[in-house]
Amino acid sequence: MKALFLLRTGNIEELKNNLELRNIDIPECSEDEVLIKISFAALNHRDLWITKGLYAGIKLPVVLGSDCSGIIESKGANCNEFSLGDEVIVNPGFNWGDDENFQCRDFKILGLPDNGTLREYIAVNKKNVFKKPSHLSLEQSAALPLAGLTAYRALFRRAGAKKNNSVLITGIGGGVSQMAMIFALATGCDIYFTSGDDDKIAEAQKMGARNGVNYNSPDWEKEILKLSGGIDIVIDGTGGDILNKCLDVVKPGGTIVNYGATLGNIREFATRKLFWKQINLLGSTMGSDKDFAEMIDFVIKNNIQPVIKDMFKFKETADAFMQMEKRKQFGKIIIKIA
Repeated sequence: MKALFLLRTGNIEELKNNLELRNIDIPECSEDEVLIKISFAALNHRDLWITKGLYAGIKLPVVLGSDCSGIIESKGANCNEFSLGDEVIVNPGFNWGDDENFQCRDFKILGLPDNGTLREYIAVNKKNVFKKPSHLSLEQSAALPLAGLTAYRALFRRAGAKKNNSVLITGIGGGVSQMAMIFALATGCDIYFTSGDDDKIAEAQKMGARNGVNYNSPDWEKEILKLSGGIDIVIDGTGGDILNKCLDVVKPGGTIVNYGATLGNIREFATRKLFWKQINLLGSTMGSDKDFAEMIDFVIKNNIQPVIKDMFKFKETADAFMQMEKRKQFGKIIIKIA
């Protein structure tokens, strides 16, 4: 089978020379595994950061990719819940552990340290395999796992979002923020969001999230406050100094959930605002096996449709990363493997 290996890290301009398509053996599945012929994979910013060397614990060479959809070609003796030909997706979080509140030390994400989904076949423990929602195509299903899981846990498990809550989602357009918006809309929340791209703001508004503000405005938080009167829940994946402005817009007793730090660490944190307003500041990353199962049920019940921006052939994966680097996409970037 063919698998795309990252051999070296470096600048995005060097990526084509840092990736190599190799022929390797098709994996054999153990009695608790199924062998999936991958139809589609999806890129995440995690993959892009790894190509640049901006991620902890990088061991090369490695096959990137956390998301995939595909068809079961063979299965182990203990996998009676699946049939050959089943269309499935993979939960990319492995070894969460027994505590729903926190992942254990052995937790890992598909695509580093273990080889990921940018290959033609993958053998996966049945615990991490789910039949794809029947209303979604294989292409759409590939866009769901990592972003959907992260958004679901942040919005529901951590923030406890309910109908009529006002929810601010920062940096709309990324996979997680977009899924958080879609989930919140399905719940009946009142959505507010930020983006640095007016085209992304327009796209989000078309989907029903009417209250968008460009974060390049120096006083965007004042615009959000004027529109909302205060926010119940903030879902933030940017970190940096954006967090201080989130403290300004959230209501007293409100909740901020952070799941990422694309802008790095905060320089000066307004601690007094945190305690004086009785704000709940929570961290969140990925999600448990239970979170993933609940997320799939939520997607089915609410007929959730992930948004796909672009699709690339397997041999064009480097071009797909280049597209992601431009930060212009509204929706997931999909790789057609088979």
